[in-house]
Amino acid sequence: MNVLNLVSNADARFFEQQTAALEARGVDCEVTTPPGDHRAREDVTERSPADYLRFVPLAVRESLDGYDLVHANYGLTAPMALAQVRLPVVLSLWGTDLMGGYGWLSKACARFCDAVIVMTDEMARELEAPCYVIPHGVDTDRFAPEPTAAAREAVGWDRDARHVLFPYPPSDDVKDLPRAERVVERASDRVDAPVELQVVYGVPHAEVATYMNAADALLLTSKREGSPNAVKEAMSCNLPVVSTDVGDVRERLDGVSPATVSDADEELIAGLADVLVDPRPSDGRAVAREISLERMGERIETVYESVL
Repeated sequence: MNVLNLVSNADARFFEQQTAALEARGVDCEVTTPPGDHRAREDVTERSPADYLRFVPLAVRESLDGYDLVHANYGLTAPMALAQVRLPVVLSLWGTDLMGGYGWLSKACARFCDAVIVMTDEMARELEAPCYVIPHGVDTDRFAPEPTAAAREAVGWDRDARHVLFPYPPSDDVKDLPRAERVVERASDRVDAPVELQVVYGVPHAEVATYMNAADALLLTSKREGSPNAVKEAMSCNLPVVSTDVGDVRERLDGVSPATVSDADEELIAGLADVLVDPRPSDGRAVAREISLERMGERIETVYESVL
C-alpha cells in the first residue's frame, strides 16, 4: 500500500510515530507539507492562507505519482486532499482543528472524505458524523516499568521523598501549574514524608520514561486536553495518574487502579494523597496494548483497507 500523507507539521512527534508504525506494517508513507514555516503551538501558525492555496496544485500533482490513497493529517490539509478526485481520502483530525477556530472547515471537509479518524469520543461527538476513534499510540517498549530506586538515582531525586510528576512547562496556562501546586500542597499535609512536585519539561523524550519511573504519581490539572500522551505513557509505566476530567482521560483510565479522574479539588487531593501515603504501581500496563503504537498502526491500516 502506497499512501500520500499531507500534513501541516511533519515534525510533530506523534505524526512521526504514526508513519513509523505504519511503515513497520509494510505501508509506504510519503510525506509532503505546505510551503512556508510551521510553528508547533496551539492554534498558531506562521503560514498564510496563500501558502495553503499554493499547496493545492502541489498536492494534486504529487497525488498522480502512483499512490493508493491520500491521508490528510490535520484539518487544514483536507481541502488539498479533496482537490484531487482520483484517490480515496482519509482525514485525521488532531484536536484544535476540530475544536478550535477552524472547526467549521474540518467539519465541512469531513463530509466529503471516504473515512475520518479522530482521537477521542468527545471529538466524535463534536464532529457529528461517522468516524473512527483511534487515539495516538505510545511506545510501550520505551515506556515500561523500571526499578524506582534506579530511576531516582538517574534523575537525581531524593530516594526517601514522595515525588509528583508534572510534565509540562510552567508557562502553559492550559496545563494550570498553580492548581497542581495547590493540590500537592494540600495532599502533602496527609503524608508522613517529604513531598516534592517535580515540574519536568524540555528534556529529550527518550528520557521521560525514566522520570515517570522515578515518580510516585503523574498529576494532570489541565483545563482541556485531547488525548494526552503523558497519561498513556504513565499507564504504560504503571505510574498512577491523578487527573482532571479532560479529553479521553476517563476513558483511558477506566478499570485502571489506582487512578483518580475528577474536576473537584477535594477528590484530586484525596486520590493523590492515597498513592503518596501508600506508594504502589498501577495496573495500567495491562491495558496498554490498546494504546500502543503497534495497535494504532494496525487500526489505521484497517481504515485504509476500508476505503480501497
